[in-house]
Amino acid sequence: MANLEIITNETHVGTCGGFLVSPEFVMTAAHCKGRNITVTLGAHDMTQEESTWQKLLVTEQIVHPKYSSFLLLNDIMLLKLQSKAKLTNSVGIVPLPTQSAIIPPQRMCLATGWGKIGVKEPVSDTLREVKLRIMDARACYRFLFYSRRLQICAGSPRKKSSIYKGDSGGPLLCDGVAHGISSYVRTNAKPPAVFTRISSYVTWINEVLKGNEPQKPG
Repeated sequence: MANLEIITNETHVGTCGGFLVSPEFVMTAAHCKGRNITVTLGAHDMTQEESTWQKLLVTEQIVHPKYSSFLLLNDIMLLKLQSKAKLTNSVGIVPLPTQSAIIPPQRMCLATGWGKIGVKEPVSDTLREVKLRIMDARACYRFLFYSRRLQICAGSPRKKSSIYKGDSGGPLLCDGVAHGISSYVRTNAKPPAVFTRISSYVTWINEVLKGNEPQKPG
């Protein structure tokens, strides 16, 4: 897991989650983009710096070219680190799915993050996790622009637990593989939540990791 400290254009400091997909790149949500981002790897409690921490600056924020902040689609971004992360017992690479990977409904997966622990609560100091059931796409059709091809619907409406503000960009892990990226949930935090479906972006991800992604000026 990576903790992202984001300086926005208004010099406001925000937080998101993310995860290491190679020693040089962290994956997160496109809506976590900011003016400057600092990544902390190997952390559990953000109030106490530990010897396992690695703080790295981001030199490049590579947003998916078809990201839409209005439709909340293609909400995926890769962050290039100023220096490569050192792989240790506390800092590891999270495996990604293949292009053909399908997560069936009813599978239990795990979302992690330092986000808010309630609608009126502050963000969590410590890394937390929540078990979420993969739902049939119909459970997310209340979200106006939900796309079953590009997104994953997770979290039973009968439960209370879900992701919330500050968890954006963190992984949805199914059997240790990151199949989703935390994207959004209803303002009252009631599940289900919507995750970017990573398997739909494997070609683009590989192009960025290999350095073949054409960069836009500025």
